[in-house]
Amino acid sequence: MADILAALRSLMASHSPPLDALAVPSEDYHQSEYVSARDKRRAFVSGFTGSAGLALITMNEARLWTDGRYFLQASQELSDQWKLMRLGEDPGVDIWMADNLPNNAAVGIDPWCISVDTAQRWERAFTKKRQKLVQTSTNLVDEVWKNRPPAETNPVIIQPLEFAGRSVADKLEDLRERLMQEKAQGIIITALDEVAWLYNVRGTDVSYCPVVHAFAIVTSKSAFFYVDKKKVSSEINSHMKENGIEVREYGEVSSDVALLASNQLRPSPVTDITENDINEEEEKTCGFIWVDPGSCCYALYSKLDSDKVVLQQSPLAIAKAIKNPVELDGLRKAHVRDGAAVVQYLVWLDKQMQENYGAAGYFLEVENKNKKQQSSETMKLTEVSASDKLESFRASKEHFRGLSFPTISSVGPNAAIIHYSPDAETCSELDPDSIYLFDSGAQYQDGTTDITRTVHFGKPSSHEKACYTAVLKGHISLGNARFPSGTAGHTLDILARVPLWKDGLDYRHGTGHGIGSYLNVHEGPHLISFRTPARHVPLQASMTVTDEPGYYEDGNFGIRLENVLVIKEADTKFNFGDKGYLAFEHITWAPYQKKLIDQSLLTPEEIEWVNSYHSTCRDILAPYLDESEMAWLKRSTEP
Repeated sequence: MADILAALRSLMASHSPPLDALAVPSEDYHQSEYVSARDKRRAFVSGFTGSAGLALITMNEARLWTDGRYFLQASQELSDQWKLMRLGEDPGVDIWMADNLPNNAAVGIDPWCISVDTAQRWERAFTKKRQKLVQTSTNLVDEVWKNRPPAETNPVIIQPLEFAGRSVADKLEDLRERLMQEKAQGIIITALDEVAWLYNVRGTDVSYCPVVHAFAIVTSKSAFFYVDKKKVSSEINSHMKENGIEVREYGEVSSDVALLASNQLRPSPVTDITENDINEEEEKTCGFIWVDPGSCCYALYSKLDSDKVVLQQSPLAIAKAIKNPVELDGLRKAHVRDGAAVVQYLVWLDKQMQENYGAAGYFLEVENKNKKQQSSETMKLTEVSASDKLESFRASKEHFRGLSFPTISSVGPNAAIIHYSPDAETCSELDPDSIYLFDSGAQYQDGTTDITRTVHFGKPSSHEKACYTAVLKGHISLGNARFPSGTAGHTLDILARVPLWKDGLDYRHGTGHGIGSYLNVHEGPHLISFRTPARHVPLQASMTVTDEPGYYEDGNFGIRLENVLVIKEADTKFNFGDKGYLAFEHITWAPYQKKLIDQSLLTPEEIEWVNSYHSTCRDILAPYLDESEMAWLKRSTEP
C-alpha cells in the first residue's frame, strides 16, 4: 500500500497542474454500485473491499469515506496509513476538502468515474477558497496498477419477451413520449441496468449483476447501443436492427455525445430512415438533452452545453422499478424456488451441526455439552464451505444464472459486520454456541432474489432472543403497513425501528431497497431508509422492496431478517382524501427460527401473523421438497 500511495503522489506532483489531492471513487464509467475486477480502483489503492466508499489522497495523508454498513470492516481492512471517515458522523468529503485543502487547491478526478451530481456538489463547496476540480486525461490509478485485470469479452444475451414482459418497441415508444414532454431531442443513458432493461439484453460483465458494459443514446427518431462489438453476435445484431437500434463501438459514445450536443448525431446511412425525415423531426425539437445527474459521468456531461441540458432522474428508473405483470409473476416464482433452496440448506446445516459438532440443533434449546472434537479437516464446516453448499442448492433450481451478490455467511462476531464477506483463508468455523447469519440471493432468468435469516444451533441467551424478537417485530410491523399513495420510504422506515428503539437499540443501514427482474439486486430509485434520498421517491404499486431490519453488537453477534415485498393496492375500509392506499405482499418464503423468538414479547396479532406466514411457507414450498425436508419444514413451521 505504501508503494501505491508513493507512486500516486509522484504522479500528482508531476501532473500539470500539480494536484493537491486525488479522489478515487468506487464507481466505474457508469456509476455502478458493483463493478468489474478491473474497475475496483478504490479497493486497489486502499485495501478496503466494501462496495461503497471514496478514497482521497493528499500529499501527506490518505482518508477513506464509507457508510455505516462498513465502519467495522473498513477499520479492520485499512492500514495505519489510512484514516477512516464515517459518513453521517464525520464531515463529508466535499466539506472536508473545502475546509482542509489550501486556497486554489487542485483536486484531481477521472471525469469518467464521477457523476455530474458529485462534481457539481464539490464545485459548490470549493467556491469559498477558489479550489478547483481538475479532470485528469488518464486515470492515475491505472498508471500505477501494474497487473490490472484485463477487460473481458463476454457475449451480450437477449432477455426474451417471455421473461421481459414488454417489447423494446413499447419501451422506446414510452421513452420518446417522455422526451417530447420534456422538450428534449435526446437522452444519454449511462446506468448499466437501464441500458439492459430498455433494450431487453443482459450480460456477464460484472460479477453478480447480469449487465453488459454499454451506453445508449435515444433521440426522437434514432437509437444507439455503444458496446464492444466483439460481444455482439449476429442474433444480437438482428435484435437491435429489428428495433431500429444501431450498434456502435463503446468508445464512440464520447464523440457521439458531442455530435448530439450540436444536433449532428445521425444513424449510419444503412438504416431505413431517410436523412430528410430525421432533419425535419430533430429541428422541430428545442435541442435539450436529458441527462441523469446521478448516473451520468462528468466526462460526457462536459461535452454538452449546460444551458441545454435537462438534469433530472432518468425516466427509465421508475419505469424499470414498476414491474410489469410478467416480471411480477417471474419474481414470485423465482422466490418460491429460492425459498426451497434456503430450506434445503437449513435442513442440511442442521444435520451437519448435530453430527459434526454435537449441537442441540435447530429445534432443541439446550447447552451443547457434548462438543465433539473434529476428527478430520474434511468434516470441518466454515462460513465459506457452508455458503458454497447453499449455492449448490440454488444452482439445482430452474433458470439459475448465478448469485446476486457475494453471500454474507457469518458466525458470531462476524455477523456484526453488516456486509461481511468471508474469505476461504481467514473465515471462521461454524460454532454451535454462536448465532449464524446468512444474507444471500440468486439471479434467476425470471427474477432476482435476496433473503436473510439468522439462526442458532445451541442455546441462545435471553439477550440474543430479545434482540431477535425486536428485529422480528420491526420486520412484521413494516410488512403489515398500510399507507396512502404518495408516501415515500423515508416515512415508513421508523416502523421497523420502533421495537428496537424501545430498548435503546438501532441499526446503521437502511431498511429496504428495490430489487431487479434478473437485474441488479439493489435497484432504485425508491428505498426505505432514514437517509435523505428516501424522501424523494413515492412508493408505487408493483414496485419491489426489501424489509430488512437488524441489530449488530460489535464483537458478539449480528441479527438481520429480510424478505422481498411487492407493493400492491390496499383494500382499505375507507379511502380518505381519495388518495388510494397501498400495502405489501411478501414473496419470500422461509421459516423464522422459533427458538430465537421470545414469545412473551410478541402481541397476539404478531403471533397470528407468524403462524399464518409459516403455514403459507409449508403449502408453497411442498412441491419442491423431498419427504425428509418436508418433515423438517413441518416441524419448523408448527404454530
